Amino acid sequence: MKKIALFTFLILLISCDTVRKSTNTKNNIQENTTNTQAVSVGKTPKTISVVFAKEVKEVVSFLASDDLAGRETGTEGIEKAASFIESQFESYGLKPYFDSYRDNFKVSNMDAYNVVGLVEGNDATLKKEYIIIGAHYDHIGSSVGVDGDTVANGANDNAAGTSGVLALAKYFGKNKTNKRSLLFVTFSAEEKGLLGSKHLAERLKEDNFNLYTMINLEMIGVPFKDRDYEVFLSGYDLSNLAEKINGYSGSNLIGYSEVSKKYNLFKRSDNYPFYKAFEVPCHTVSSCDLSNFDFYHHVDDEIDKLDYPFMASLINKLVPVMEQMANTETKEIKMTDNN
Repeated sequence: MKKIALFTFLILLISCDTVRKSTNTKNNIQENTTNTQAVSVGKTPKTISVVFAKEVKEVVSFLASDDLAGRETGTEGIEKAASFIESQFESYGLKPYFDSYRDNFKVSNMDAYNVVGLVEGNDATLKKEYIIIGAHYDHIGSSVGVDGDTVANGANDNAAGTSGVLALAKYFGKNKTNKRSLLFVTFSAEEKGLLGSKHLAERLKEDNFNLYTMINLEMIGVPFKDRDYEVFLSGYDLSNLAEKINGYSGSNLIGYSEVSKKYNLFKRSDNYPFYKAFEVPCHTVSSCDLSNFDFYHHVDDEIDKLDYPFMASLINKLVPVMEQMANTETKEIKMTDNN
């Protein structure tokens, strides 16, 4: 009887151990499968939801508020804007590229400053190459009054582009998925003749800065209604950037604007000083070529004129584009042969 009881106990013990091992193996398989799925899902997205329309509107609403009085260079309003951008860069985990976030220069006798934040690349070799993502955050201050309103708030020009730079900075500052280093810049004194971008381009050139490409965001607050693309690229034919962006995005995101060519917008935005200094692809991305927005340098360039769902969608499509741009093993973006 004792032998039978002992034999039964041993059978039960072996059975329990087998069940326990089977359960652990099953759990391990489930855990590994879950982790594999998590990695594969995020591998090659064409859009990454990093910002919502509400968040974009909050940034634009602050920068284009009457309290900032049109953000003219040398005023209290642009000082408030610069302080806001600095605090955002710091909260996103960006480092100052210089001694502080401010790149100081003079406009006549006025103090001016670009705001510059760095997300260093995570590859020992590629981090020595830089991509600049920029937008000007200044505006003209005031304009011809309408119904007693003289504040040129500059919502589309260019609180909109600035909001894009901040959203991209937030994503890369948090995730640091870039092999190349990313320099996020908001320029001042653009409205005075591209003075902020000229200053920074010359300063970086003197320091032997290794610029791969420069992407400038300008007036991205309103969509086109009659185009088969979402945004145009200034200086479209000068490089293969449009082709590469469309390839990276998996869509016809970038197109050619005849109006941009007519008004030579390539030379009228902050991409141009970098193109002149470094002779590499430096372009502006915009959804406004002055044919689809009636309030350029007008007091009615207000926050209620912008399409925030469109802006958020565009920014979210640019995230994987910038990510792939920062991570290709070779420099795929090049000037065209006729330049």
